[in-house]
Formats: sequence, structure tokens, C-alpha cells
Amino acid sequence: GGEGPVMLRTCRVLYSQAGPSAGGWQPLNFDGGAFHLKGTGELARALLVLRLCAWPPLVTHGLALQAWSQRLLGSRISGALLRASVYGQFVAGETAEEVRGCVRQLQTLGLRPLLAVPTEEEPDSAGGWEAGRKGLCSLQASRGPLALPPTAPLQKELTSWVTRPGASLELSPERLAEAMDSGRNLQVSCLHAEQNRHLQAALRRLHRVAQHARAQDVRLLVDAEYTSLNPALSLLVAALAARWNGPGEGGPWVWNTYQAYLKDTHERLGRDAEAAHRAGLAFGVKLVRGAYLDKERAVAQLQGTEDPTQPDYEATNRSYSRCLELMLNQVSCHGPMCHLMVASHNEESVRQATKRMWELGIPLDGPVCFGQLLGMCDHVSLALGQAGYAVYKSIPYGSLEEVIPYLIRRAQENRSVLQGARREQDLLSQELRRRLLGGGPRLRH
Repeated sequence: GGEGPVMLRTCRVLYSQAGPSAGGWQPLNFDGGAFHLKGTGELARALLVLRLCAWPPLVTHGLALQAWSQRLLGSRISGALLRASVYGQFVAGETAEEVRGCVRQLQTLGLRPLLAVPTEEEPDSAGGWEAGRKGLCSLQASRGPLALPPTAPLQKELTSWVTRPGASLELSPERLAEAMDSGRNLQVSCLHAEQNRHLQAALRRLHRVAQHARAQDVRLLVDAEYTSLNPALSLLVAALAARWNGPGEGGPWVWNTYQAYLKDTHERLGRDAEAAHRAGLAFGVKLVRGAYLDKERAVAQLQGTEDPTQPDYEATNRSYSRCLELMLNQVSCHGPMCHLMVASHNEESVRQATKRMWELGIPLDGPVCFGQLLGMCDHVSLALGQAGYAVYKSIPYGSLEEVIPYLIRRAQENRSVLQGARREQDLLSQELRRRLLGGGPRLRH
């Protein structure tokens, strides 16, 4: 704990003097060179699956097509086809042993696991947190972080209470954290008895998951949601952070996710970083572009409210870039007390992050890491991993029945990412052509 800042300053001096080369910054190459680490069969499957996923009708009608193939081919053949393709490409496996195998495979490639809980629950269900607890058992061998779905109960109601004037004192993160820790009943005056019970149960569940994670040395990254649920979610994450990100804990153990496609993200990020710093708490951020753009716009139009999203993709890129800059400066100032995951498939964002890390003297394997989905963006992940950066692959796990609806939902949310994976497809087909015509994998340089 105590030596952290001093050590970071020393690293900074050493690192800036011994930059990647005397001539200054050397950008990473995302040209598929790192594909030499993968077998030809794996590359062929990746190309086939990414091509399929970039085909809009398949993504739109995925669930109907799955049901239709089960009826037509029977569940055994249909399941075998899915396992050999989409499931095999994007999912770690079903049993703890399969998950551990996937983790070992990632580690040989210089990558790390971020276990993603694949739930498709209704917002009022407790299943996500229970699945999170089960997921922690699979993680014990990997010591990687865990991405939790925000499916805590009462989020809609909680958001409307949080945004009411006067609610801030009763529903402060500190008060919720105290109730979590003591197990004492929290009575909130604007809630009736049933809602108070519901809130109490949610806090207990959250506390159990966080306790279990902390005992296993596993960090919890809580995913973001729709803007109608985010205020409640942020309050619950702030309560967890108040309890688990304290100065003696060696954290941050609880991280929140910030979506750059929302107009207020940069301002909120600055405010939250400042508040954590003032309270002496460690601050963990997963920075994403965001996945619910079309739905957010449709809801705003339907309700006649202001559209909370950036006007276009370029504006979202600018927002991501500004948030990234803000967080890298925070890391450079506050060192071990501030951590960032650059969760992006965008090559420009990744380049910006690596260049600024170099300029600010942030060590490669320090408080900044990168995150991408399993089975996607490997030309970026592998290049980062080989260069010595900390790279996490988000790995969903579970049975076909549990995971396929989750994957289809993610694919629908990430249409632009899947359709933008054209470059990865080109690099894969180039490498496959080279192997088939030129023979053998490319030699390591």
C-alpha cells in the first residue's frame, strides 16, 4: 500500500527515459502479425463466424433461426453446429473445467480472463447476482476480474427515488454501505414496507457477492445499463465502492462502467473521480462506447424527453477520446488509487491510449488495462498482449440454452461493432490465404 505512489513515480522516470525507442513513440501494428499465435482451424472458424455475424438478417432473427434449426435438425445436431461455430468462438465453455481450459489458452497468448455473467433476466430479478456468485467459483483458478450484469431488483423505482429532491441524504452511498455492512434494516421514508424489504434484500445480495469476490481477490466490474436505470445502478455501485474501495483495501475492488455515447459522461466521470479522490477511495473505471444507442433514442422520442445520446458516431468518438484523456491524467496523478480499463475494439482509441500512456510514463502493466470480447478483435488484443500490455478478454460461460440468447442480444446491441469487424475479416482471410498458398504459420519476428 504505502509505497505505491513512490514506486509509480520511479517507474514514470525510468519509463519515460527508456521509451520504446530513442526516436520517440513507436505505434503498435494491428496488421494481423500476431495471428502467428493461432492455429489455422481457429482462424478459419473466426472468419466464418464473424462473416455470419456481420450479416444483418442472422442477427435480427437469431432466436427464431435457432428455434427453427432445432425443429428441423433436432437439438443434438443443431447444438453440435452451434458449438462448432458461434458458441465455440465467443464462449469459454459450460463447466468450471472448460472455463479453466479457456483461461489457460488465453494465458499462453499473453491475455487475461474477464468472466462475463451471461444473464438475460428481467430487471426485477435477482438472478444476475446469483449467477455472479456461481461465476466466482469458476474464477477461483484464474484470479481474473468478474463483469457483473446490472440486474439488481427495483432499479426503475430506485431511479425515480434517487432523482427526487431530498432523497440524496436518505439514499446516500455511505448510508447504504453502512446498512450492507451491519446487516441492519434500512428504513427509507419515501418507500413503503415492501419496497424497503426489497431494497434490503438487494443490498444483502450485493454485499454477499462483493464479500465473496474480495475473499477470492477478484475485482467486480459492474456493467452499465439504460439511462432509465443508471442513476440507481450508480448509487448501488457507489455504496459498494464506499465499503470495498477504502484506502486500506488495496483496491479498487468495485468498478463502474461509463458509456461515452451519453452526452453527460465526461462531466459525470470528472465529478465521480473528484468525489472518490476527496473521500480517499480508490476509483475503478471501465470505459466503453455504449451499446443501447437506438433504444435510448427511441425511448426519448416516445416520451418526448431530450435525447441523452451523442448526435452521431463521430461525436461519440470525440467523447470517448476526451473521457480517455481525463482518466489517463487521473491515473497519472493518483497512481495506484485510480485504475482504468480501456474497453474498446476501436484501433484509434487503443492507439491513443498506448501513446498517452507512453507520454505520461504510465507503466505498461500498471493501473491501465485493455478489454475486448472473446472471439473478436484478436488482431488488436494479441498485438497488445505481445507488447506487454495488460489485456482482458471478456469470456461468457454457461450452457447453450443460457448463452445463445445472451449472445444474440449482445450481437443486436453491438451491430456496429460486428459490421465494423470488416478489417479483422480482411486480415484473417489474408493470413489464411498466405498460409494455404505460402505454407505454415508466419514466423515470429
